[in-house]
This record gives sequence, C-alpha cells and structure tokens, in this order.
Amino acid sequence: SIFIDAEGRLSTCGKSVPYATDGTICDSLLGHGAGVTQLSTPTLLSSTLGGERAVSVSAKSSHSLALTASGCVWSWGHGACGRLGHGDQ
Repeated sequence: SIFIDAEGRLSTCGKSVPYATDGTICDSLLGHGAGVTQLSTPTLLSSTLGGERAVSVSAKSSHSLALTASGCVWSWGHGACGRLGHGDQ
C-alpha cells in the first residue's frame, strides 16, 4: 500500500510477494531499498521525488507510480517488460 500525507510525502507498507513466473521477490517494491520486503506500518519514503509534492499514486502487485504536482511520474519496483519506463528492462 502507498499513502500521500498532507504535505505530499509518500509512505508505504505491505509485503512483497513472489512473482508467479519465477518465484523471485521484488525487494524494491516498497521503495525502501534492497532487502526491505515487508513493513507492517506505513513508513515514510526517503525519496523526496526531486523535491516535488506527490498528488496521486498507484500501487500494483509488482510496481508503484507517483505523480507530482508538476506532472512528473516516478516509478519503482519490478521493471520487467519496460513497465517502469526506465528503458533498462
């Protein structure tokens, strides 16, 4: 799950689940870095989204997206098949 607070900051919580295709677990899904695969309470993300305020978010089973007030989109999680838009997978 992903939340936006009144100041436009993001917090996440939940659990990364194995992918059906290969059973690996995405350790970047929650946005707190490698090795963080489960959080029981909402935890503020360290990323400041380039100093911008988040206005909308979407959390899917393997990746998350955040839209800033200026229209920039940030993405993180499992990037197979180009789903993050980073051009590296």
